[in-house]
Amino acid sequence: MHLKIVFLCGALCLLAPNTKAQWVVSDPSNLAQGIVNSTRQVVEAAKNGQTMLQSFQQTVKIYEQSKKYYDALKSVNNLVRNARKVQLCILLVGEISDIYVDGYRRMVADENFSPHELAAIAAGYARIIEEAAAQIRELQGIVNPSDLSLTDKDRIDVVERVYGVLHRHRDLVRYYTRKQISVALLRARERNELGSTLTLYGGEEQRYW
Repeated sequence: MHLKIVFLCGALCLLAPNTKAQWVVSDPSNLAQGIVNSTRQVVEAAKNGQTMLQSFQQTVKIYEQSKKYYDALKSVNNLVRNARKVQLCILLVGEISDIYVDGYRRMVADENFSPHELAAIAAGYARIIEEAAAQIRELQGIVNPSDLSLTDKDRIDVVERVYGVLHRHRDLVRYYTRKQISVALLRARERNELGSTLTLYGGEEQRYW
């Protein structure tokens, strides 16, 4: 009976074979960690005086590869409740990556931030995403467990806890993004350049953050 949740969660990762949405082939924790590693390279590039936009392109490339995985996972339907929650956990990591890449791409193009500030902002994003990746690795241990002594309830409790943590991380990365953008808008207002900065980040109707 205690293997039931394992089979349910495992089935989630096998329901999109055409896109290879599996733990083994496309490990979401590795996808997130790849973005973290690339972001750290962006930070180092900024410290060395290199162009931020050029350095960020590698992060975007990794993100676009991982986005194919998350988009495929979104199309997986008709899951039982427990497997559905696993799916939502993984998609939360994808959403965190979406917010980061979209927001930071605009910040790199924003003259209201210095290279030093952009490096610090990237480091903050990297920390949040790395923590999210760690939660997914823990979830992976439930999907492919080595400890068969865990009961169904134990596994479900872990899934629920990881979901709660990732949900808070999603909200945190939204807040973090809004905070940085508010600084840019304040500086733009002081320079009488609010209009162009609003265009960069989107007005009330287009606001993604």
